Amino acid sequence: MEPVLIYCPYCGEPIEIYVDDSVEGQSYVEDCQVCCRPIVLNVAVDEDGLPSVRASREDDA
Repeated sequence: MEPVLIYCPYCGEPIEIYVDDSVEGQSYVEDCQVCCRPIVLNVAVDEDGLPSVRASREDDA
């Protein structure tokens, strides 16, 4: 599990999430720890094993 800092697309607060960097690509929903709204997370892992996360609103996904 790798920690990644994202910003909530609803409230803009920074949130640290943990992503599974052993999976090349994944998409799931996690609630914001501040405003409790559902964030759609799209995770990709590059060749070096570093994850990148795109966080979007549920109605934007």
